[in-house]
Amino acid sequence: MAKSKGVRIVVTLECTECRTNANKRSPGVSRYTTTKNRRNTTNRLELKKFCPHCNKHTDHKEIK
Repeated sequence: MAKSKGVRIVVTLECTECRTNANKRSPGVSRYTTTKNRRNTTNRLELKKFCPHCNKHTDHKEIK
């Protein structure tokens, strides 16, 4: 039997500064995975996380 879809889903967070900055010091984009409750948080998630490419804390937004 197949399980029904759960309330919590896995989302990927991506650095906004790495994605938009063309003159960065190293190639790549910082990505994190986390879970969110789809009933309580219907809009896209945005958290401050550490980006090793930017070497500072930046905004990380949820991508599809």
